[in-house]
Amino acid sequence: MLSPKRTKFRRHHRGRMKGKANRGNSIVYGDFGLQALEPGWIKSRQIESGRRVLTRYVRRNGKLWVCLFPDKPVTMRAAESRMGSGKGMPEYWVAVVKPGKILYELTGLTETVARKALRITGHKMPVKTQIVINKKF
Repeated sequence: MLSPKRTKFRRHHRGRMKGKANRGNSIVYGDFGLQALEPGWIKSRQIESGRRVLTRYVRRNGKLWVCLFPDKPVTMRAAESRMGSGKGMPEYWVAVVKPGKILYELTGLTETVARKALRITGHKMPVKTQIVINKKF
């Protein structure tokens, strides 16, 4: 799973997901992309699951870019613990995604194969997604 090597602070506030993505909202590297349509948290396990599906389709023909990184720790309290005694320990890492953010990019595949791979990956994501195609393609 993806996670930062080190962070400045061990625990984060939850924050709020307001507005649209103003960076990372267009295809930069590839010809096809998977774009988020709603805000949410994507766990590192879900990112890895999507990457595995795309890698299986890309094989040696194309190239794959994962355009998000889980840099926010999510903490959980121990089960049946009493109130107080501080915030829980970090359990897993998430990437904060806003509408419009490109999650994955592909190149070197035919459109039918790329659409099939991205559709399966989109079903594994906890947010609604759409497939976008680069204008130059």
